[in-house]
Amino acid sequence: MVFTHDTAEALEAAAFLANSELEPDTLTSQEELVTFFDEFHYSGSRPSGSDLEPVRAIRTRLRELFKSSRDGAVPLVNAVLAEERALPRLVRHDGRDWHIHATSDHRPLAERILVETAMAMIDVIRADEFQRFGRCEMDDCDGIVLDLSRNRSRKYCSVTCTNRAAQAAYRARQAEAS
Repeated sequence: MVFTHDTAEALEAAAFLANSELEPDTLTSQEELVTFFDEFHYSGSRPSGSDLEPVRAIRTRLRELFKSSRDGAVPLVNAVLAEERALPRLVRHDGRDWHIHATSDHRPLAERILVETAMAMIDVIRADEFQRFGRCEMDDCDGIVLDLSRNRSRKYCSVTCTNRAAQAAYRARQAEAS
């Protein structure tokens, strides 16, 4: 594994959120936010009704971070850490071994997501692993691809785009065979 578990999970959560902004928007309800929270194992208080809009609002910022260059990401990361007054500390909870948190579990969910993403991006920048980010290869998709695979072979942002590409390839083969 290239990154620690908490770094990989923060990156996956941020990429999911960044892509949820694309049509069709997949983060429109409190229920979808709670599902996201549970799926990506955030600690702290569960999302309340007041968390949905602030989380939706950070998606563009996350997309900007993933689309930036390595050097371009540095001021974006530093801005998040300064704005949120991040203070790294080691924690162990919920059966997970020691890892870094840089904001309180009592802060609003959008702030926790931004800080965790910024902390994960520090690892990406330091390891010079920006080639792990890309754009979905579907012509009509602008999704973010986070490729944490060993052979760096991921091409599509989601299962939906992967399936669409497979269907298109199948149809092309059928047309050639005809």
